[in-house]
Amino acid sequence: MSVLICGSIAFDTIMNFDGRFADQLLPDQLHNINVSFVVPGLRRDFGGCAGNIAYALRQLGGAPLPMATVGVDGADYFARLKSLDISTEFVREVPGMMTAQALIMTDTGNNQITAFHPGAMTQAHINTVTARDDIRLGIISPDGREAMQQHARQFRAAGIPFVFDPGQMLPAFDGAELLQFIELADWVAVNDYEAHMLCERTGLALPDLSRRVRALAVTLGGEGCDIWEGGQSQRVAPTAASQIADPTGCGDAWRGALLYGLEQGWPVARCAALGNRLGAIKIASHGPQNYQVQKEALLAGI
Repeated sequence: MSVLICGSIAFDTIMNFDGRFADQLLPDQLHNINVSFVVPGLRRDFGGCAGNIAYALRQLGGAPLPMATVGVDGADYFARLKSLDISTEFVREVPGMMTAQALIMTDTGNNQITAFHPGAMTQAHINTVTARDDIRLGIISPDGREAMQQHARQFRAAGIPFVFDPGQMLPAFDGAELLQFIELADWVAVNDYEAHMLCERTGLALPDLSRRVRALAVTLGGEGCDIWEGGQSQRVAPTAASQIADPTGCGDAWRGALLYGLEQGWPVARCAALGNRLGAIKIASHGPQNYQVQKEALLAGI
């Protein structure tokens, strides 16, 4: 079975700042910021939520089908996906535009500042989700605004259950629009900050939101995650990382594991436990797609 992964494909420029952002900002001058951060570490990685989630799922032996758009500079990404044996069937090039670009700066406290140029991602709605016998699960991760709304309706019309993962795009939608996504989705995955915003915008608490889907997952970084089902929650314990090198892409690794488990028919708490393990492996590696896993060892005891 294949998993359709709707979301962004992007190039990430990763920078490491040897200090803490908070130490460089004057609280009484936040209206007049003029700050320069010296970043001794810099590299360019393959990224984007669809690309990162597809990478994670492929590491687990899954069959991801990323649905995304790239620009005229996307040849390297096509080659990358093919080298990983990830289908490019639903990855389309948009003439006259650049592939989405993320500039991500991380401080010593693992706080991040990101500048994002959406580029070809704004045209992601040119892709269409349709029913197909080998596609029985999907996810909507951060993508073009119109595409996210369109694909949610198309998933429902095609009878394909899907995860709603708004991520950084959550602020782009008002409460009514977010409730529409939730009504169409089968599962919702957010981090702790996004969960607070989701509750604020919809006017509903997490127990109430969880009653509208099969399950609602709230990831908590180093504290594991909470799984809400039918108004009740359970904490899934974290997995300790061997080292903390780079948090970029940890949430996407977690979602790749979630999709793998859902595809296997696992309870969501078991999927979350695998996600915590995979996230711990990812955070010990620089970049969102540079970690490797030993599947048998990773799945042992899950």
